[in-house]
Amino acid sequence: MHPDLSIVLATADNEIAACYPVMRELRPHLEEATFVARIRQQMAQGYHLAAVWVAGEVVAVTGFRVSENLAWGRFLYVDDLVTCSDCRSCGYGAALLTWLKKQAVAERCDQLHLDSGVWRKDAHRFYEREGMRLSSFHFVWDVPATA
Repeated sequence: MHPDLSIVLATADNEIAACYPVMRELRPHLEEATFVARIRQQMAQGYHLAAVWVAGEVVAVTGFRVSENLAWGRFLYVDDLVTCSDCRSCGYGAALLTWLKKQAVAERCDQLHLDSGVWRKDAHRFYEREGMRLSSFHFVWDVPATA
C-alpha cells in the first residue's frame, strides 16, 4: 500500500467531482455534468461519499449510509465501492473496506451490508477474503413506465 494514502469524506464540490472518474467505472450510466448534483441530492438523504487519495489522485471511492430496519437493526449500507481499474490489487479496496468497518463501529451499527452484482465474481472473492459472507439474494422488479 502507498504511504501517502488518505481516506477522506468528499464534502466540497471539487472533492465530489474528483470522485467521478472512479465512480463511473462502477456506474457507467452516470454523467459528469450532473454527478455533483446527484451526490448532493443523495447526501440530503444521509448518503456519504469517501475517497482514497494517493499522490493527489482519487484511486477508490465508496458511497454509504447509516440506517435502521427491523431485519438488521442499525446498519451501515455500502451503496458503492470501487477501485480504479489500474489500481486494483494494490490494497486500496481493502483499506477502504477496513475504513468502512471502522465507520460502522463508530456509528454503533450492528452490521455492515452491501449488494454486489451476480456477475462480479472477483468482487465476491474480495468481500469473502475481507471477512464478509453471502447472506441473501436481492430481488428486483422494474416499475413499468406509465403512458
